[in-house]
This record gives sequence, C-alpha cells and structure tokens, in this order.
Amino acid sequence: MHAYRIGDAAALLGVSADTVRRLVDGGKLTAERDGIGRRIIPGPALAAYARHLHRAERESTGSSARNRFSGIVTEVILGDVSAQVEIQAGPFRVPAMVSRESAEELRLEPGVPAVAVIKSTNVVVDRP
Repeated sequence: MHAYRIGDAAALLGVSADTVRRLVDGGKLTAERDGIGRRIIPGPALAAYARHLHRAERESTGSSARNRFSGIVTEVILGDVSAQVEIQAGPFRVPAMVSRESAEELRLEPGVPAVAVIKSTNVVVDRP
C-alpha cells in the first residue's frame, strides 16, 4: 500500500499542509504513524477523500464532459481565426486552442477566471 506524507497529500489535493492536518484532526481524512512517528495518509484513504471532494464540488452542467478544471487565464494569443488560451488550474497548466470568436465572446484575457472542460477519447496514465 502506498502512503503519503502530509505535504505530499496536500500537494495532490491542491491545499496547504495545514489544511490536511485539520482534515486529519477533524476525522475527515485517515492518518497513521510511520516508523518514526510522522503522520502518513494511506493511499486508499487519500483516494477516497479526493473522490468524495470531487463529487461534492461537481455541479450538474448538462454536459457529458466530466473533466473540469477551474483556474485563471494566464495568457491569450489571438490569431486571425483561432486563439491560444492558457489556464493555470492549481498546479496544472492547461493550454487550449479555441476559435478567436469564442475567445472574444468569453472576453478571455489574463486574470479572468475560467474552467477548462475536457472530453477526451484517449488518456495516457503515467506514474511519477
């Protein structure tokens, strides 16, 4: 079984280490002690909490796309027909190509909140 230190769990959840400590102290996230007394989060417990968190925050959009990343627009490059848009969603950079018309209608510019909605037929899973 894989286990995560508090800081690593925080990075995966996109929150601070203090938030993870409060979740553990409040009984919302399970932790154990390792051989030298540090609190560690069992992988299955972290996965269950992340899944619960995702379901609690997901709102019905009437769309079949389930991958939604809320973030902030960091760059927009307008071309004649298309626009390159970059969103920073937590620790993730999400680049996208959209029509220039869509970028203008959405008034996309650096600093604007945005949601990247991704529907893919091919997903590659890798391990660090």
